[in-house]
Amino acid sequence: MKGIITFIIVFSVVVIFHEFGHFFFARRSGILVREFSIGMGPKIFAHQGKDGTTYTLRLLPMGGYVRMAGVGEDETELTRGMPVTLVLDESGKVAKINTSKKIQLPNGIPLMIEAFDLEEELFISGYTSVDESELLRYEVLHDGTIIEQDDTEVRIAPKDVQFQSAKLGNRMMTNFAGPMNNFILAILLFIVIAFIQGGVAVTDTNGIGQVTPDSPAAVAGLKEGDQVLSIDDKKIATWEELSGAILATPDQTLDFKVQRGSETFTTEVTPETTTVDGQETVRIGIQVPMKTGFVDKITGGIKQALANSLTIFQAFGDLIMRPNLDKLGGPVAIFQMSSQAAQQGPTTVLVFIAILSMNLGIINLFPFPALDGGKLVLNILEAIRKKPLSVEKEGILNLIGFGILMLLMILVTWNDIQRFFFN
Repeated sequence: MKGIITFIIVFSVVVIFHEFGHFFFARRSGILVREFSIGMGPKIFAHQGKDGTTYTLRLLPMGGYVRMAGVGEDETELTRGMPVTLVLDESGKVAKINTSKKIQLPNGIPLMIEAFDLEEELFISGYTSVDESELLRYEVLHDGTIIEQDDTEVRIAPKDVQFQSAKLGNRMMTNFAGPMNNFILAILLFIVIAFIQGGVAVTDTNGIGQVTPDSPAAVAGLKEGDQVLSIDDKKIATWEELSGAILATPDQTLDFKVQRGSETFTTEVTPETTTVDGQETVRIGIQVPMKTGFVDKITGGIKQALANSLTIFQAFGDLIMRPNLDKLGGPVAIFQMSSQAAQQGPTTVLVFIAILSMNLGIINLFPFPALDGGKLVLNILEAIRKKPLSVEKEGILNLIGFGILMLLMILVTWNDIQRFFFN
């Protein structure tokens, strides 16, 4: 249960933060966000804000989504012959269209739709059951709403508030804002982690941080601030070289050449094998040196985020050169890693969220249809061609890209199930 809760929190935080980036810049660009949902599936709660956005809470606590006017599958299903109920305002214009069979509007006007246009002309026409010989036509308010068949009430989407009506620069920023928010989240979390840990590790040094009492290092006389010049006559310049030499020689006595201030001396240290979180490791009881200043923690968090992004790019480069499904992970892998992080404590969970957020941001910037990076490529082509790609062609590209992504997700998920449950 702890693993499940951690998985839900991790996945939801990363996805919602991503979607909020799209939402914020869409609203700043004059694009109508018809719905901002937390969770997926059946609706539990809905509230329409003054900004025109309907905020919904849905049953499955798995991420969320932003529904922008004119984007993707954002189409309200009205068809000729559909029975609806209209609510008029004081001027006689339609303020609300009800398509749901579950919601009854006592003061509404029942209508069988004959024709409609909720994007440009803003009208709806049809016949009543009382008099099927007279065609009635009503104007629809620009800010009118429609109750959809799942009972969610959202604003209609006239052309002027649709995504494609915004300036190109604003659309590009809206597309980029999701990955950008993931980068911001990762940086903020790495900074928070630096403060929680009390500082930032310094690895480009042969210096020693804290020494654990009664450990092999303490018995050998090592102290915080000592510099390890060599181990068994092998020169040591970085913490990686220091820890590597220790890990490679369990239970063997090592000759340390140490500098303390202006004094240089040698001492013998025997690493011990111990079990940490169920795994055997070799240690002598020393910690990596830390920078503990306020600015050091902030800059250290930023550097850690950048280092993590470089690692991700290297991993993707390796994946391209040597393709292997085992190098990818889907929801099952994320659940497995979330469970492991939960067992190791809150700080490890924060690290995992930061890494996952950085991964999601980078992946979404790949120039592939249906991803934010693919949309940015289309924006750039529009800037070059001085006109956008047709809605039909863009839809086909996104459909192909989405299909490939879904196929890849199925393969990765199946591979994860095989790895984690049957191996």
